[in-house]
Amino acid sequence: MAPMNAIIVGCGRVGSALAQGLADDGWKVVVIERREDALTRLGEGWRHPFVLGHGMDSHVLERAGIADAEVLIAATDGDNTNLVIAQVATKRYRVPHVAARIQDPARAEAYGDRGFEVISPVRLAIDGLAAWARAARPAA
Repeated sequence: MAPMNAIIVGCGRVGSALAQGLADDGWKVVVIERREDALTRLGEGWRHPFVLGHGMDSHVLERAGIADAEVLIAATDGDNTNLVIAQVATKRYRVPHVAARIQDPARAEAYGDRGFEVISPVRLAIDGLAAWARAARPAA
C-alpha cells in the first residue's frame, strides 16, 4: 500500500505529535510552521520536509505539496487561521480529507458543515467530563 501524503499546518504540541505519529506510521508528512524554532519539537530524527511560512499563504501551501496532499490538518493555535486554511484546502485545492482544530465550541459547531472535519478539543473535554460525572452519580 502506498504511503499517504499529509500536510500538518502548525508545529505546536498537537501538530508536532500528529506529524511524528503519522510519520511513524509510514506516511509522507510535510509540516508547515511560521516559527523556525518549532522544528525542534519534531526531534533530531525528523527526516520529512518542514516548510517555513504561514499556512494561509498559497505559495507556502504549494511548496508543501498541497496538489498531492490526501490529508491536511490545520492545527495552529488560531481558530480563524485554521478555519481559513481548511476552507482553502477544501475549496481551492480539493484536498480530499481536511480537518481543523477549533478551540471555541460555538465556532466549531457553526463551521461543522463546511466540507471538512472540525475537531474541538474543548467540546471533547466538556462532553467527556460531563459523561464521567454522570457515570459517577449514584443510582437513585
